[in-house]
Amino acid sequence: MNFKNSALYSLALKAQSDKAEALASLTLLLEHPAGIGDHSTKDLHNNLNEALSGLADADDRLETLNRYFPELRNFPNENSE
Repeated sequence: MNFKNSALYSLALKAQSDKAEALASLTLLLEHPAGIGDHSTKDLHNNLNEALSGLADADDRLETLNRYFPELRNFPNENSE
């Protein structure tokens, strides 16, 4: 694998990892809010917004990579098995 492909795959993997982390955070915060029991409502909303921003950022990065580097279309993503 050449450097360009290696670097692109690294960027895609990082974005996929960030997306998975944000989705996990949102799921935890929305479905199990008791897990943050010592925090205020403001903390909860800040954490929700932070996770949503992380998700949007990761999706944007993946979309941008796929738009400008078509060779990534063959790269395994979260939808492939």
